[in-house]
Amino acid sequence: MEAELAELAGAVPDPELPVLSLAELGVMRGVRMYEDGHVEVTLTPTYTGCPAIEAMSADIERVLTGHGIPDVRVRTVLAPAWSTDDISAEGRRKLAEFGIAPPRPHAAGGPVPVTLSVRCPNCGSTDTELLSRFSSTACKALRRCTACREPFDHFKEL
Repeated sequence: MEAELAELAGAVPDPELPVLSLAELGVMRGVRMYEDGHVEVTLTPTYTGCPAIEAMSADIERVLTGHGIPDVRVRTVLAPAWSTDDISAEGRRKLAEFGIAPPRPHAAGGPVPVTLSVRCPNCGSTDTELLSRFSSTACKALRRCTACREPFDHFKEL
């Protein structure tokens, strides 16, 4: 039953990036059903001040109560902290398809590669420039491709 509930909760779209589900974004950490019948869903926001966490919680509660769970509790946890490495491969693919340059993955436990280029999700060029460190959300930066001249969001690496 927990796996089914996790699938339902994980399928909820992110309110700021509706092209991604909460599972693909990697913010849904788990679902647990207790003996008294209540269900607890654990979420980790992309950053501490993320304004979307309330909308995520409300959407999860609505989906699970709609599937017959009368008592749903969403708990926000900050540790371990969310990282862009938590975005699934499918999530990265969807970001690029949606026109947002996905964050580059990091090697776990190894050195962090220094890469100064961000690939344009429109034409694939790495000849891009930073326009603003912040875009429509704090977790994205605004860039422009100097090859095709199109502006695009880049999901920042954390």
